[in-house]
Amino acid sequence: MTATPGTSAPQTHPHPPSPVRDALTLMSLPVLAALTVAGAFAGGGTRRWFGGRAESQRAEAQAAKDAAAAAFYELDTAQRDLRISIETISAVDDSPAARRAIADFEALGRRIDEASQTYIQAVDAQDLDRDDLDAATANRARTELTAAKDELVRVKGELDRFTTSLGPLLGSAETQLARLAPAVERARQALLGASNALDAVREKRLSADDLAARLAALAPELTKLNQGAGQHGVAATLERAERVQREAGAIRAEAERLPERAAEIDRRLSSLSTRAQALTTRSGQIEPVLSELRRRFSAACWQDLQQVPQQAAENVRQAERKLTEARAAREAQRWPDATSLLSTVRALLNTTDEAVSAAGDRLTRLNAVQKDPRQEIERTRFALRDAQRLAMTGRSAPDPRHARPLDEAVARLDRAVAALDSGRHPDYWHFLTETEAVRNTVARTVAQIREERGGPTQ
Repeated sequence: MTATPGTSAPQTHPHPPSPVRDALTLMSLPVLAALTVAGAFAGGGTRRWFGGRAESQRAEAQAAKDAAAAAFYELDTAQRDLRISIETISAVDDSPAARRAIADFEALGRRIDEASQTYIQAVDAQDLDRDDLDAATANRARTELTAAKDELVRVKGELDRFTTSLGPLLGSAETQLARLAPAVERARQALLGASNALDAVREKRLSADDLAARLAALAPELTKLNQGAGQHGVAATLERAERVQREAGAIRAEAERLPERAAEIDRRLSSLSTRAQALTTRSGQIEPVLSELRRRFSAACWQDLQQVPQQAAENVRQAERKLTEARAAREAQRWPDATSLLSTVRALLNTTDEAVSAAGDRLTRLNAVQKDPRQEIERTRFALRDAQRLAMTGRSAPDPRHARPLDEAVARLDRAVAALDSGRHPDYWHFLTETEAVRNTVARTVAQIREERGGPTQ
């Protein structure tokens, strides 16, 4: 808002893109000067002074004019300061609350223009320096100027209250602005750190092409950061700076781990190669185990192991092929490929190890139960009795939810024992799987009882 007494209409200022307080203060000085020029010349010696009531009214009108000018200047200054706050908010915040604040500021600006127009018209209505100014005219000028001043003061009060209401929005916006420069600087430093880490890796003759490509992809983001928030907005620039810092930090961390990663891949290549050779030797021992199982036990005890020798040999061959591919990937420094291939090798060898061990474990368990099945039976019955005692603790009769599975487990064990005693060639493996299933049922029931009673499940 800028107005000069003597004009017929107010002049409204366009919103400056980013004013600073000193410049705005200097811009408003001509207004104050214009408002006080007439009074400055009034004290000269060129005007004839008339005594009496006219001169008294002239003095009162001049005092009203000075008070109105001061009120106008205060309102103009406050409006300029508020515009800076509004521009700060609009640069950072696009929330509904911020948009309402901007709209309210524009509406308040229109009210300020109206009050300013009234003031300017009151100033232009009468020339208080006229020699022939009569008392009635001076009195009318005083009344109009006082009314204009009162309106300016009232609108200034509205502006002050609106300014106070902007506190939370302005505080949030200023906080974001305060974060902006440090965030951008951290992003630049993160990019520099990532670049230096890649240089250090290359000095060790390790390639990091994937990391270099990821770093190069951040170049457009750096360009936008350098262009600044004025072009891309504060919120977007903050988000971009944080993302660049995060991604550049990840690149740097991976680059710094690369030498250790290469060493770890070398260790895994050596270890898995040794393990593959050992499994090749162990796989050759499966056939004698199967031969003994066929000779001493019924088919049900070993039929599911028939394919183990062939599958083990195939798994080892496949693991060795993958090891060859992993070595080639390591030499080409294709680190992700080498890591993936070694994981495949490990899975193949684990599967083979489990299958080879299963055949030997089967023979050991069958030998033990054939020699003396009572140990397996007693072990299972003990678990059952222990669970039954727990189910009866503190009760005169067991809970059907607990008694039913335990009774079924007892019957299942009895059937397994009877089957073991009934045949000429007992199915010892079926017996072992049944007793194990009974113990699993017992364990689940015990865990349920303890959980319901609030005790430990183990």
